[in-house]
Amino acid sequence: MELHKIEKLIEKYFEATATVAEEEMLKSYFSEDDIAPHLEQYAPLFKYFSKVKEERFTKQIQLKPKINYLKWVSVAAIAIFMVGFYFYQPTPPPVTLADEYTAEEIESAKEALALLAMNFNKGTEQLYYLEEFEKTTNKFLIKNN
Repeated sequence: MELHKIEKLIEKYFEATATVAEEEMLKSYFSEDDIAPHLEQYAPLFKYFSKVKEERFTKQIQLKPKINYLKWVSVAAIAIFMVGFYFYQPTPPPVTLADEYTAEEIESAKEALALLAMNFNKGTEQLYYLEEFEKTTNKFLIKNN
């Protein structure tokens, strides 16, 4: 086989573009004793593939497991389900204000909240005047700098 052709095939092989037939040509070339000295570094690779092709697995494969784990997993799942069912406590329906307080208590709470809101609004109105004061003060301070 031509040396130049073998070099191109090795290049294609390492770029993963070689066909199966080209790989077989490389294997047959490297299985021979007459290999170019600069290509001898690739010989163990192709010889390894030839040896591995002949290897066979001879150990006995056990198809059925010794312990049936699936049976015990299903028993454990049922036991967990039963424990959960035993300790299950449904949540009570939500309590409304009418159930918890009398109408008089609700009305007095509304009045207290209305009074609080009114006083809060008075306080926020005073903040508006403070904000205006700050704006005018800043105008004078900026002009003086």
